[in-house]
Amino acid sequence: MTRDLRESPRGAVHASWVATAWSVVQRSLIPAIVVGAFLAFIGAFGSGGMPMGLRVPFMIAISFVGTVLGQTAYLSVEQVPWVAARWWRIGLFSGLAMCVPMGLFVWSVVGMLEGPRRGFDVSELPAYVGVSLVTSLFFCVTVAWAHTLAPERGQGEVAAAPPKFLERLPLKLRGAAVWAVEAEDHYLRLHTSKGQDLILLRLADAISELEGIEGMQVHRSWWVAREAIADARRADGRATLTLKDGSEVPVSRTYAGLLRDRGWI
Repeated sequence: MTRDLRESPRGAVHASWVATAWSVVQRSLIPAIVVGAFLAFIGAFGSGGMPMGLRVPFMIAISFVGTVLGQTAYLSVEQVPWVAARWWRIGLFSGLAMCVPMGLFVWSVVGMLEGPRRGFDVSELPAYVGVSLVTSLFFCVTVAWAHTLAPERGQGEVAAAPPKFLERLPLKLRGAAVWAVEAEDHYLRLHTSKGQDLILLRLADAISELEGIEGMQVHRSWWVAREAIADARRADGRATLTLKDGSEVPVSRTYAGLLRDRGWI
């Protein structure tokens, strides 16, 4: 623990960004291969004239870039409390964020492949962005909606794949139930059934690794597990959660609506 607290915060933040980026790349590979193969089969984006040996890797590459852009946009807008409070806002804003760069990418690639015969026709750019807008919104809204179903999955799935975050628990907390994670500067205070401790990690990365535990972010500095809530009350227009260890957690107004929708308060 002492060694963890002496690590450079800058180095830890850099490492967490690298880990997040690598996770996005890994999660993009299989969807890119499946979608790319389908797009190659139907000859999307005017690729029907290409030999199949060129068309398949071309479409997989486009699908990979699209999937990476989509996940990056999703993770980015999810950090905005007002957006994160509603799943449809996450889908809407992540789709809007990715449609322009995706449209530009496809237009550029097609222009390079066409070469001197047609080249970069700027008049076609709005059409590419328009198609990208429709597909991006469909993809991102569908993913955001699917994420709302995650807490309803059977407990058997959770047991089969323990949350990655549990590997970060200090030795004295191993085997404990994670009740809450509280951001304190560059560190996170862990609230568990075996007590508290600090680790060096960003809250956003912790939330990503806590997938599999029914819980949610309730404040810009707090993530709470549902089973940890002993009481919920409202006073002066603000909600407060009381955990099993007696800790009181403020609920931001931006998250209060989502908590009500899920029946937490």
